[in-house]
Amino acid sequence: MTDQPAPADAAPLCELAPAGDPTRGLTAPADPAGPRADCVLCGEPTEYPADHRGSTYCPVCTWQQAQRIACSG
Repeated sequence: MTDQPAPADAAPLCELAPAGDPTRGLTAPADPAGPRADCVLCGEPTEYPADHRGSTYCPVCTWQQAQRIACSG
C-alpha cells in the first residue's frame, strides 16, 4: 500500500475554532430555584437547593467520592 496525498479540493475533517475568547457572549443563566447549597467538602455551589437535607456534594466531589468508595474494596 502506498500513501497517497489527499486531493487539493478535499474538505478538512474538522474546522478550527475561531480565535478569541471562548467564553465571550456566555452568561450564567438566572437561577429560578433560588440559592444553592454549598458542597460539604470544597464549598462550591451544588445542584441542590439551600434547604436540601443531608450532605451535599458538588459534581466533582460526588465523582471523587464514588471513586473512593469503588476502590475501597
